[in-house]
Amino acid sequence: MTAISMTSFGFRVVPALLLGLLALVSGAQAGKPPTPVPTVDRIEVYKAGHQLKLLHEGKVVKTYRVALGRQDGRKERAGDNRTPEGAYVIDFIKDDSVYHRALHISYPNQDDFQRAAAKGERPGGNIMIHGLAEETPMALRMHQIFDWTHGCIAVTNEEVEELAKAIQPGTPITIYP
Repeated sequence: MTAISMTSFGFRVVPALLLGLLALVSGAQAGKPPTPVPTVDRIEVYKAGHQLKLLHEGKVVKTYRVALGRQDGRKERAGDNRTPEGAYVIDFIKDDSVYHRALHISYPNQDDFQRAAAKGERPGGNIMIHGLAEETPMALRMHQIFDWTHGCIAVTNEEVEELAKAIQPGTPITIYP
C-alpha cells in the first residue's frame, strides 16, 4: 500500500474502531433493551437536584434526571407553573397522554387544598410524571437544560415507559424542595 492509501485507510478504520470500543466500554449496544427496573415501593423527587429516585425496600434502584415546572417554589395555586411539594401517591397511569404516557400524582392533598383556600385560590391539579410530546433530538437537549412543564415532572419517553412498568397505582411519592 502506498502512504496515501494507508492514510485514507486509517482515517476510516480508526474512528470506527474507537466507536466500537466506546460502545463496548459504555455497555451501549444498538437494539439492546434497557435493564429492567424492579417494581418499586416508593418514589422520591428532589427538585433542587432535578432527580427522581425509585426505591425498592429502602434502596435506590434507579435515578432519573427530570424537568420540572417553569417557576421555582412550592405549587400554591392553579396556573402558577410550579411543581408541588409533599406526600402523594401515584393514583393511575394514563396511556393516552399528549406527553407520550403519564403517571398521575394525587395532588392536591388536604394540606394543598387548605393552603390554597386560605389565599382564596384553587390549588390546581392534573400533576403527572410524563414523557415528551415529541421526542426529537432538540426536545431531548432542551429537556435536559430547561424546566419547561406547567408543574409536572418530565422524563424522556423511554424513561416514562420504564416507570410505567415499575410503578403500580398506590405507590407513594414524596416531592422535596
